[in-house]
Amino acid sequence: MSTKVARLHAMESIANTEQPVSTFDYVNLPTGKVWAENVFCVKKMQERLPDKAYKALKRCIDTGCPLNKEVADAVAEAMKLWALEKGATHYAHVFYPLTGLTAEKHDSFFQPDGAGGMLAQFEGKMLIQGEPDGSSFPSGGIRQTFEARGYTIWDATSPAYIMESPNGATLCIPTAFVSWTGEALDKKTPLLRSMQALNKECQRVLKFFGTDGAYVRPTAGAEQEYFLVDKNFYHARPDLMAAGRTLFGANPPKGQELEDHYFGVIQPRVMAFMFEVERELFKLGIPVKTRHNEVAPAQFEVAPLHECANVATDHQQQIMVTLKKVAEKFGMVCLLHEKPFAGINGSGKHLNYSLASPVAGNLFDPGDTPEQNAQFLLFCAAMIQAVRRWAKLLRAVVASASNDHRLGANEAPPAVISIFLGDELTEIIEGIAKGAPITSRKSELHIGVDVIPPIPMHSGDRNRTSPMAFTGNRFEFRAVGSSQSIGGPLVALNTILAESLGEFAQELENANPQTPEQLGQVVEQLVKSVWESCSNVVFNGDGYSLEWHAEAARRGLPNLKTAADALPAIKSKETIALFKKFGVLSERETQSRYDVYAEQYIASINVESNLVVKMVRTIFFPAAIRYQSELALSLANLKAVGIEPDHKTIDKMTELIRKLQDSVSELEAQKQREHNCEDIESHCQYVRDAILPKIEEIRGYVDTLEGMIPDDLWALPTYQEMLFVR
Repeated sequence: MSTKVARLHAMESIANTEQPVSTFDYVNLPTGKVWAENVFCVKKMQERLPDKAYKALKRCIDTGCPLNKEVADAVAEAMKLWALEKGATHYAHVFYPLTGLTAEKHDSFFQPDGAGGMLAQFEGKMLIQGEPDGSSFPSGGIRQTFEARGYTIWDATSPAYIMESPNGATLCIPTAFVSWTGEALDKKTPLLRSMQALNKECQRVLKFFGTDGAYVRPTAGAEQEYFLVDKNFYHARPDLMAAGRTLFGANPPKGQELEDHYFGVIQPRVMAFMFEVERELFKLGIPVKTRHNEVAPAQFEVAPLHECANVATDHQQQIMVTLKKVAEKFGMVCLLHEKPFAGINGSGKHLNYSLASPVAGNLFDPGDTPEQNAQFLLFCAAMIQAVRRWAKLLRAVVASASNDHRLGANEAPPAVISIFLGDELTEIIEGIAKGAPITSRKSELHIGVDVIPPIPMHSGDRNRTSPMAFTGNRFEFRAVGSSQSIGGPLVALNTILAESLGEFAQELENANPQTPEQLGQVVEQLVKSVWESCSNVVFNGDGYSLEWHAEAARRGLPNLKTAADALPAIKSKETIALFKKFGVLSERETQSRYDVYAEQYIASINVESNLVVKMVRTIFFPAAIRYQSELALSLANLKAVGIEPDHKTIDKMTELIRKLQDSVSELEAQKQREHNCEDIESHCQYVRDAILPKIEEIRGYVDTLEGMIPDDLWALPTYQEMLFVR
């Protein structure tokens, strides 16, 4: 079958195939009734565990204290019996390697009993620790190919769950993944370490506000944007299949100019998909709350409520897996790439972040009393200082070849990391720094020697252009890419906040305030000091504007436009010292992350450049030659009957074909010179400066050809088809 016929066949298949519908009985079994049915949740633990074991496990979940072997054995037995009742035959330690994807190692519960039968076995030691091959995952040099041993270690604070498949079920156990020497090979291990460090520093501060011993956890809720395309189109696009994005494609006559897709009526096929996604996620205890059409055609969003950071990270991975799995059932493919289509909005994963304690409440929530307001302002000051001091690191932890296409465009925050507070909160903190009384729009409130008005939860409008925006009772880190794990950004946020709060705690301990007035004076001085040194990172205006880039440069804020610029911040002496100080990552572990992410950047661009060469030579160049031949024949026929033909079209085609051939040859030559790079950092810079611009140049020629070559000769599904045909 020719590529021309294959493309037309894709259109015909979509038009003539009856789309699948959900098989769930929503009337007799409402979605609300399946909530957490596949999760070994606290309620099931209490029902199935001995009281002593349950209390020990609950204490571990609530405070992070360790479990002994006896408790682990009791949990394993109860978990096994529950899983077997749910039809499980295997258990899987689920972990999150540095690929950013989800990994699983499955083992059967069953083994021969020696008497011709089988028995189900699952003990505490099998729950706590597994041993997958550690050699084939990226490690940045921590593991050599011949060093295969790696360990998965149970994260008791993230609930086990049942993963259903058409032919059975598997008990899934969230785990950390480390080398046999204990070095982190994953996203979860440093996240748990950073949470522990942050809790320690938070408690040092909170004891001065009357909540001594208040266990603090970071919470997260990440809005997930994604695209849906019909699988027939997807399978006819080699670039989508291999690179996750379209390397070629002319803008359609209609894109998102009318803004008619955003929050529009959801198309029935997509709505059926969304219902099934939500039901599957509800069964896994994942509290998805919001669904809607996003700005770009064929783009959508699902958003969960806040959860403890490590649970939210695990659930985000499950959300991505579920989106892809359910899309296949409905004859579609879910695209999580940050920029699958040029010229329209890309996809992000807005990471809503806060700090919560059962005793102290939400630490980013303005309070009703002087002490609560002082506490709130102190924690806000910690975030301001952390963002200003570690802007390069925050940019680095969201850096990737794919996110580079999104950051700085008119649907994403710029690569300049700034913080939005809103006008009223900015005025309050600025007033404290100047020592001036501040009159609220409502009333006045005194704390110590300061005049601070009540701070409403929504003290300003939302700013959609800010990378880090205060949105009422949390900060929204909007630079995270749609395909990325939120684990890395959370590790950075937890650790940089721990540093600032540790410094504040030291000042409080040195001052040792004994009265609310004395506490107010210390808080006032700390807030004033932060504002004087870090206020240049606060920007409440339009982050998309060119003027902001110029203003940011005048303020001395870094503008790391590409991953090649940003990633070296991970291996800086300052970052290494930061992570080492708080026990989050050793120097070797930190360096390994830079090596892994830099290698992924290079590999991604190499995949794309290889695809460009192949697609031009096997798809676009032959189509252009065929059309050129047809034009030449038509011109010859016209001349034969005495009509002087117009050569403008064929001349333009000939020139485009020549430029396309030359550019591909130049790209191949530049790829050969990659071997001359001295180290991985210079290699990143080389592919950024030499390979990527050539890919874009070739794309320009191909996209121009798409607008000239007849539709029946064009092999690939177009943007218009992929974005609007469902």
